[in-house]
This record gives sequence, C-alpha cells and structure tokens, in this order.
Amino acid sequence: MSQTDYELLKKQVSQYAETENDFVPLFSNVSALLFDALPRINWAGFYLLDKGSLLIGPFQGKSACIRIQPGKGVCGTALLEDRVLRVRDVHEFPGHIACDAASESEIVLPLHSLSKAVAVLDIDSPEKDRFTAEDEEGLRGIAGVLSEKTDFSRLRI
Repeated sequence: MSQTDYELLKKQVSQYAETENDFVPLFSNVSALLFDALPRINWAGFYLLDKGSLLIGPFQGKSACIRIQPGKGVCGTALLEDRVLRVRDVHEFPGHIACDAASESEIVLPLHSLSKAVAVLDIDSPEKDRFTAEDEEGLRGIAGVLSEKTDFSRLRI
C-alpha cells in the first residue's frame, strides 16, 4: 500500500474516533477496516492491558490467544519494550506464540494512554516478510491517532 492509501485509512480511523472514542466500538471498526484494506493478511486486531496481562480485544480473523503475558510472544514483547516489532518470520522470533499456524509474519504496534503502553495493534500475514517499512510508517500514523483519541478509562490495568 502507498502512503496515500495509509493517509486515507488514517483519516477514516480519525473519523471513527470522532464518532465514538470508546475502545470497544472504535477498535471493532478499525480491525474490520484494516482487515478489509490490507492485502495478504489473515488477522488484524487488538490486545488490551487487563489486570497486568494482554487480553484479546476486537479483531478480524480466526480465533486467537485470549491472554498474553508481557514479554511473551511478539505482542507481549512489543508491549513490555514499548516498541514496534516488525517480524519477517514469526518462527524465528524467540518465544513466538502460534495462535494461528498459518501466520508467517507479523507487525505489532503499541498504543498509549498518558505516555504508557496500554494496548497493541497486531496484524498477521500468511506470507513471510509481508510487512515493509512503508507499512510500518503508515500503521504508526494509525496507531498515533488511536493513542491520541481513544478513551482507555475502562481498562482494568
């Protein structure tokens, strides 16, 4: 996808957030939007901090892991280290959690509330090395909008 495409997605996400900023309906629509818009992916969704671990949130794709501990797998590591992880081959990632055996690559972006990572956006692909630097840049913009505009006050951190 081009940066122009990502800018359009970012505008759509921003409009969703202006309509409703509660994380459940907002993330439900965003996961559907990304699942539909991004080619060659098999999962798009969110994990949210809940009582010290990541709890599955709204998503599109096959069923997935319900809880992930900080520091475990790609999602837990991205949360604990508070950084974007773009993994070209999930089978080479130490401690990868295989929720869907079809997933080959993954990108995970932390979302923030008051400068603290409280959730992650997780996107998986059945292709190795699916996510590019351009994807990362575009998704960082979307994660920024979500961090800025989402009401995370109902989280049980």
